[in-house]
Amino acid sequence: MIIKLGPAGSPLKTSFDGIKFVKDKGLQAMECEFVHGVKMSNNMAKEVGLEAKKHEIELSIHGPYYINLASEDKQIRIDSKKRLIDSLERGNNLKAKYVSFHPAFFGKMNKEDVHEIVKESIKEMNEVRIKNGWEVELAPETTGKHSAYGSFDETLRLVKETKCNLCVDVGHVFARSMGKLDFKEMFDKLLELNLKEYYFQYTGINYNEKGELNHITLDEGGPDFNEFAKELLKRKVNAHIICESPITWQDSLKMKEILIGLGYEF
Repeated sequence: MIIKLGPAGSPLKTSFDGIKFVKDKGLQAMECEFVHGVKMSNNMAKEVGLEAKKHEIELSIHGPYYINLASEDKQIRIDSKKRLIDSLERGNNLKAKYVSFHPAFFGKMNKEDVHEIVKESIKEMNEVRIKNGWEVELAPETTGKHSAYGSFDETLRLVKETKCNLCVDVGHVFARSMGKLDFKEMFDKLLELNLKEYYFQYTGINYNEKGELNHITLDEGGPDFNEFAKELLKRKVNAHIICESPITWQDSLKMKEILIGLGYEF
């Protein structure tokens, strides 16, 4: 069992500079943030990828926020897929493992129709990925608001039907369950996928009846990382865990301390 842990985004000004900082802090992973657009060139992605390889930091990507694969506007669907394909291309050059993204909103559409549209879009993008020989994987993320496609069960179904990967944002699942998340049940369902590694995002979170409100630190509330860590270690699965709290690398180190306290050796 191997756990790789690190922050969402670079702790320093650039992704390139942040990698050594993350390594020096004793962490093993970092998420490159493309949330406001794919602004990293392919040449820079190659340089960052080489730096990550040098320091043994496993990279992932958070895709752009402006994604709606099931928009009623056809152009938005086209643009959404282009942004994700661009993210995959950069991910290939970064040698990243995953591109996480929020797939769609329901709007006025039927939930089943949205699922089918998202499913076909992912199949289409996966064909591009495979044709180009890109090893980085699409990882639709569990979303935090009930208005968004991406509940835990919807995301699991999507993985089973498209053979894509997934990103389990534990804070989002916690918010959508109104704080009633059962880690045993979550892992029971996840392990049915029989993946080589499981990709998580983790943060404290505020929520209401509509779902996620905002991210907070681990100490301020949300899913109990200690309980999550106990279940993870019990299951003995490989995990890539990205901390998305407002103090990303500091809470990453807190998560590391908890895992070490439970007997895991990094």
